[in-house]
Amino acid sequence: MSVIGVDVGTSSTKGVLAGGDGRIIASATVPNHTSRPVPGWVEHDAEAVWWRGFLAVVQQLQAAAGSDREEVQAICVSGIGPCLLAADAEGAPLRNAILYGVDTRAGAEIEELNRELGADRILERCGSPLTSQAVGPKLLWLRRHEPEVWARTRTLLMASSFVVYRLTGEYTLDHHSASQCTPMYDLAAKAWIADWSEAIAPGLSLPRLAWPGEVVGRVGADSAAQSGLPRGIPVLAGTIDAWAEALSVGVTAPGDCMVMYGTSMFMINMALAARPHPKLWLTNGIVPGELTLAAGMATFGAITEWFSELVGVPLDVLSREAAEIPAGAGGLVALPYFAGERTPIFDADARGVLFGLTLGHGRAHLFRALLEAGAYGVRHNLEAMQAAGADPARLVAVGGAAQGPLWRQVVSDVTGRRQEIPEVLIGAAYGDALLAARAAGAAGPGALWSRIEGAVVPSPDQRIHATYDDLYQLYRELYPATSGPVHRLAALSGRVAEPGAGG
Repeated sequence: MSVIGVDVGTSSTKGVLAGGDGRIIASATVPNHTSRPVPGWVEHDAEAVWWRGFLAVVQQLQAAAGSDREEVQAICVSGIGPCLLAADAEGAPLRNAILYGVDTRAGAEIEELNRELGADRILERCGSPLTSQAVGPKLLWLRRHEPEVWARTRTLLMASSFVVYRLTGEYTLDHHSASQCTPMYDLAAKAWIADWSEAIAPGLSLPRLAWPGEVVGRVGADSAAQSGLPRGIPVLAGTIDAWAEALSVGVTAPGDCMVMYGTSMFMINMALAARPHPKLWLTNGIVPGELTLAAGMATFGAITEWFSELVGVPLDVLSREAAEIPAGAGGLVALPYFAGERTPIFDADARGVLFGLTLGHGRAHLFRALLEAGAYGVRHNLEAMQAAGADPARLVAVGGAAQGPLWRQVVSDVTGRRQEIPEVLIGAAYGDALLAARAAGAAGPGALWSRIEGAVVPSPDQRIHATYDDLYQLYRELYPATSGPVHRLAALSGRVAEPGAGG
């Protein structure tokens, strides 16, 4: 028998066909197009990107499996989130989906809801502050700015729940994704907050809630015909991609923390005893009774890719050059806020800074400073987790292959933390497949597939740690010292053309 896991990501949709023991039978990837129609808006065409991308991946997986494809016993889908897809009563999209925290359009609505509901009360009841990551303010934005779309909106969908709706006809959302619909979900009660939801989205029918590993429906006749999936196989609720990826690498025990090196940086800490913290997100995990404390930087790998394109030099070459530069990048300190920042400063108007430039600096110094800036950001988030009563005991690193081993080593040296490296680094789709295998009875309820194959440890050279301790303090001082001018500069964006805006 086999199971399928599919993850709808920002830049690509990935899938795996796996045996019940975790053996990978086939994998597939298709690219996704992300739309940025105006500064601060980040969107996906759900029909083209989410559904047709899903179909393409599933068809590729089954073609690779050949005659064994009828043995598929269950399917689970994860995806980017929390997102807002406004759809009609049949689940048909009414506009492009508004993506997660990288979309910052609802700043005014965040301020309004904080005033009306109380920022402290929201944090206490929902576990997270209102930020660009939250769905509630974006729903209010839609209602205020696109009333013609709002008048036709009957369903609230995300990437995973949209695909589930298409496969089964069931209007559902998993409890983890719902816990990121701040301020509409009560984290302690595990239920929608009726009065706050009605105030934000009057008359909107909210989806039935389920846990990510629950079966919520079965593949229908039409979706079976489109996808080639066996009709009637179980479909799980699924969840947001980073949480599925954490499961895929065995981040399940209290004190475990996944550090995801990607276009952005994301951290998920299994933190049953954590307290709500105004600079982090406290959410449900993927099984009942599980809590996670999450952090996310808006840009991480995106900055190194930007620099690589800017200077026309491949990432692997830049990494080798930067490895020859001593810790501290020749006295350069950077702020990695090239697209604003999420945790722990929650400032959509923050900007990148390179501090300390001299004529003696070259591209290797600049590249190393960008890597170190990301590592300082990880340390900043770890300190916020400590303040929330959830200092991680174990870090598991995933992603970041393009930048080579230097990136992870810099993070370990800056934070003073050991990072474990899993054997299998396929991503969220592998965690989805594991959930599907559990649901199909091919794997036990607590079964894990991934094993640790290595680790990155902090350098034994205490001079490196002393250098990073000093520069980290400068890093922490740099944002408050520059935020005033940076915010004034951001306010000019309506009168000064932004790079790439045309005109």
